[in-house]
Amino acid sequence: MEHPVKQVADGLAQMMAERLGIRRGETLAEKLRKGGRLMPKKVRREAAYIAETATRIEVPKFAFQYDAARVAKAEKVVRRFLEEVDPADRRKGVVLGILGWLAFNFLLIAGLAIWWLWESGRI
Repeated sequence: MEHPVKQVADGLAQMMAERLGIRRGETLAEKLRKGGRLMPKKVRREAAYIAETATRIEVPKFAFQYDAARVAKAEKVVRRFLEEVDPADRRKGVVLGILGWLAFNFLLIAGLAIWWLWESGRI
């Protein structure tokens, strides 16, 4: 039987993979290292606490020396954030960001070309 904190950490790691698209890493600690910047500071801090606790409980001496209420509070904060994340909306934002960048560059180059034609007397 797996420790409850380990189950919480594994569940949150799976949610991070589904909601934030963090595929690399198996444990919550590895996923935080790869994509923790996608989360607000408070949520990242709570997830780091759960990851640290999950690592500490692997040592038999520390297996039951953890604050269950603090872990539950941290899980609630992280889970609430991850449930609010919409993967489709994140993908749409990335695509729109790229299209905006392309449109800006196109307008900039077109403007420079028109200015050059104007200055050289061809228009």
